[in-house]
Amino acid sequence: MARNMDMTQGPIMKRIVLFALPICAGNILQQLYNTVDTLVIGNFCGTQSLAAVGTSGQPVELLLCIFMGMGTGVSILVAQFTGSGNLAMTQKAVSTSISFLYICAIPLSVLGVLLSPLILGLMAVPEDVWDYCMSYLNIIFLGTLGNMGYNMNAGILRGLGNSRASLFFLLISCIVNVVLDLLFVAGFHMDVAGAALATSIAMFCSWFFSIFYIKKMYPELAFTWLPKHLDKSMMGQILKIGLPLGLNNSIYSIGHILLQTLINTQGAVFIAACSVGSRLTGMANVAINSFSSAATTFAGQNMGAKAYRRLHQGAKQIPFFSALFTAVAGLLLTIFCQPVLYLFTQENDVLAMATRYIQIVMPFTWFFAAFSAMLSFANGLGEVRYPTIVNILMLWVIRIPVAYLIGQWIGGTYIMACYPISFFCGMVGMLIFFLTPQWKRIPKQ
Repeated sequence: MARNMDMTQGPIMKRIVLFALPICAGNILQQLYNTVDTLVIGNFCGTQSLAAVGTSGQPVELLLCIFMGMGTGVSILVAQFTGSGNLAMTQKAVSTSISFLYICAIPLSVLGVLLSPLILGLMAVPEDVWDYCMSYLNIIFLGTLGNMGYNMNAGILRGLGNSRASLFFLLISCIVNVVLDLLFVAGFHMDVAGAALATSIAMFCSWFFSIFYIKKMYPELAFTWLPKHLDKSMMGQILKIGLPLGLNNSIYSIGHILLQTLINTQGAVFIAACSVGSRLTGMANVAINSFSSAATTFAGQNMGAKAYRRLHQGAKQIPFFSALFTAVAGLLLTIFCQPVLYLFTQENDVLAMATRYIQIVMPFTWFFAAFSAMLSFANGLGEVRYPTIVNILMLWVIRIPVAYLIGQWIGGTYIMACYPISFFCGMVGMLIFFLTPQWKRIPKQ
């Protein structure tokens, strides 16, 4: 069986689904990975601990988001070089990404520990949740190198057309995380610190296994444990694509922090409910990242191969099927949300708020699925400016103002309604991309 998938040949959706399935399975594992923390904390600790796990994701996202954008840039370039059959350029992209990883990871670990109190203060984290958040974040940032390293290597493999390998890395990570969560939190009663330590160790395991795999299965890439060479020209190409994506991510993360601030002002019960609710929406949305990753690789490889007719076909089919799958999953979890929510917490107030969250957000996440697939497709073409603008407008012009207006006119515990409204506007914005000169310059034949 071939290690890599050639997206330039064969039935489009068959290729997309075969590529997306391992990523989808990996996303399910990733959700399980995140959900285990919530389940264990919800059942063995208190509401404040559950709220801390839910609100601590934003500082991590803010500090790592620019690098994650660079990782996507590497994945796009690897896909384009793979499509054109240029091994030498692929090797340069890989070696440069290794150097870039080490340049960024260690300073970001230190920066995360130093800036966490400032970010939590800006987020208006309640006093009864503060110490739990700090305990969680101080340990999570120790795992920065493992987190970033795994994501970079997974991006390289996706660019090569290999979506299966990262599934096995995540499986290893998930098993380690579950075992250590139960040991540290349920067994040693370490509370959120135990959950954070389990997550950090699991991410390092994923990174180590990904390095072993690439070195063994792709010797032609000359992959190394430690940095050896940073090609300035290649770094420039990575920055050209990855920096706008990273800046977009950072602006988006700041917006998430503002929204989390609104959530935090409603108290620990509402924070915990949103944390649980977001876990369920994550379950329904497993197809989104899968189809979006496939869209990026598909667009990158076919752009490199100049397969323009396939690009036009894929631009229609991928967003449609991503939205369809997400709509079905969202409907099922909305109908059966009560028994699933009960797995996370048995506190009636939290359950009631979480149910409201699900009923308002989940039925409309298919808007986001279509939007994300189109955005990732455009990124794969190398056209990162337009998607970046749409993403920023969706957040800062639609989602955040709408959230504040809902909080003022309807009530703070309904602010999650800003999500489906912004999803719809983002989808419309990306549909307009296919009327722009950037898209029209790609011939239909």
